Amino acid sequence: MAGGAGPVAVGEIPEVDVPTAKELIEQIHEHISVSTLAVIVGELEAKVTAMRPLLEPLTLSSASLRQALQWTFVGRRRSSAVLGPRSDAELSSWVSDLFDSSAPLAERFDRFCAAAGPLAGGQAAELASELLHFSAPDRHWLWSRWMWSNASRTGALPLLIGEQFELDGGSLGATYERVGRAYAMLDGSPEASAFRPAGGGSLGTDLLLACTYAVYMRTVLGLKMTQEFNALVPAMPQLVRRLLGVHYKALQEVA
Repeated sequence: MAGGAGPVAVGEIPEVDVPTAKELIEQIHEHISVSTLAVIVGELEAKVTAMRPLLEPLTLSSASLRQALQWTFVGRRRSSAVLGPRSDAELSSWVSDLFDSSAPLAERFDRFCAAAGPLAGGQAAELASELLHFSAPDRHWLWSRWMWSNASRTGALPLLIGEQFELDGGSLGATYERVGRAYAMLDGSPEASAFRPAGGGSLGTDLLLACTYAVYMRTVLGLKMTQEFNALVPAMPQLVRRLLGVHYKALQEVA
């Protein structure tokens, strides 16, 4: 996976917290079967198949961009905030700049987020990463707030790699690159390979991260909330699908 993260300084190499990762994976498998993991990977591949042609530079148009935004988690839920009063030309220019490889990735990422209008920083970054990742998962990585939040300093990534590696890069673009460094390391680990039951490449890493956060979320809610409230929390497979934006209702809405 590429992405322009640049040279890695000595002492800044993230590492998987293997004992914690193994414990989390054991808990994941208590709630979700290998066959279900394979189905969700297939749903992520369908998302890539739908989004990739819509974001091809040669065919990029406002109509295709509006369709692509409907496939993203933020864009589908907050389409009016994302699109706002933008004209077709403004929309095309805004998203096209994110994919313009003549400029450094962090700069493009920051510009996209700064021009995201009413979307807050974390939401804008999430939208940018979904557009990049699901159009080219072999080159770009996912960064959702449940993976890492600069504000709360929590997420699935620090659960798997520990807290020694600093994920906050100061700006959204620099943080995206640091998240990518940790993501690439996790992507090449034996732990992530276990989440590729039917291929899927880095989409299996997305799945590992979403499952990790789902375990964390259910554990925290179980400690803090009543049994009646916890009964309303979706089962693990559906919760993971919601985190990744491929739950059934979402797929129906954009089909």
